[in-house]
Amino acid sequence: QRRVYRTTTHVPQELGQIMDSETFEKSRLYQLDKSTFSFWSGLYSEVEGTMILLCGGIPFLWKLSGQISGRAGFGQEYEIVQSLVFLLLATLFSAVTGLPWSLYNTFVIEEKHGFNQQTLGFFFKDAVKKFVVTQCILLPVTSLLLYIIKIGGDYFFIYAWLFTLVVSLVLVTIYADYIAPLFDKFIPLPEGELKEQIETMAKSIDFPLTKVYVVEGSKRSSHSNAYFYGFFKNKRIVLFDTLLEDYSALNKEPAEGEDGENEETKSKTKNKKQGCKNEEVLAVLGHELGHWKLGHTVKNIIISQMNSFLCFFLFAVLIGRKELFTAFGFYDTQPTLIGLMIIFQFIFSPYNEVLSFCLTVLSRRFEFQADAFAKELGKAKDLYSALIKLNKDNLGFPVSDWIFSMWHYSHPPLLERLQALKGAKQE
Repeated sequence: QRRVYRTTTHVPQELGQIMDSETFEKSRLYQLDKSTFSFWSGLYSEVEGTMILLCGGIPFLWKLSGQISGRAGFGQEYEIVQSLVFLLLATLFSAVTGLPWSLYNTFVIEEKHGFNQQTLGFFFKDAVKKFVVTQCILLPVTSLLLYIIKIGGDYFFIYAWLFTLVVSLVLVTIYADYIAPLFDKFIPLPEGELKEQIETMAKSIDFPLTKVYVVEGSKRSSHSNAYFYGFFKNKRIVLFDTLLEDYSALNKEPAEGEDGENEETKSKTKNKKQGCKNEEVLAVLGHELGHWKLGHTVKNIIISQMNSFLCFFLFAVLIGRKELFTAFGFYDTQPTLIGLMIIFQFIFSPYNEVLSFCLTVLSRRFEFQADAFAKELGKAKDLYSALIKLNKDNLGFPVSDWIFSMWHYSHPPLLERLQALKGAKQE
């Protein structure tokens, strides 16, 4: 794929009508930089993980966690307390070692190509907030999961699976209402033509829409997105302001006296006229609502939970194998949390790669089906132009090595999607 980035320096003939040479070159250089960063950060991650295993980092951190919890008055019989200390230290270590890479990605690569909208202060405040919120969710959930495994008897894997199912459904339900607003500002889409058109389209396919929000994604990045969430009769749609040509802060010149109004964001006007027109936004939403109407969301949940149940069942089979713990440096003790880490992170690693590929193939199939649904709604022409605009706004490179694309791309390449829409567009 890197060879494709380096050698494809001219717009291919089949792309001549949908992409100008300047945008093509910008996207090529952006993806080449991202590829280089991905290689080195991935290599570092592999080396770090290997050194931790070879040098006994996991048993060392477990022992350190025991010493810390012991000083707080919790002896070895308080395994769950020691597990939480271990988890806190491990995630803190991961956050610290990953910080330089995140800084480089945000303030060098994303900044260089015009996507970053953050200041350094906003970045660090955001990072601290994410870490705290993560711990507030991770530690209580982990403690309850470990307790269920401890008291669950021979069928603990069923109870553990049911617990994680409930937690995942609760998190999906509360995320957009209570967690996401901690990081971004959500405002109702103002009354007007776009809102009326969205409500009309939702009603035409029996989508139980209750609210439409615009999120200020431009505070953080100029990349764009849209999604819906909620269960049963309480669905909400969220549109990034960067998706909307009429609402994107990046399309507006700062008014007089507003230059210092918000020190957390940096207004950049070089990405002029970012986003889509109302008709194109409706086409994008038609695609997203297609996922709902065709049952893709439910199917993904079912597949995820079947996989989760299988993993917990295999965990129950393997957790009693002392040689697994011995291989990772635990000779005298078999902590449940360490067993979860060894089995889910290492033993299941090959299986997870195969599963990931299968889900990628399924995702691409779903994307084509959602495009076809939008086409049936009469949105083929607008979706066609929206895909081109979004590809340009996000500097997506439309040429890819087929093996790389097959393995990594959860969405079909731009050309394949446009070709599928082309017949209807011409009609």
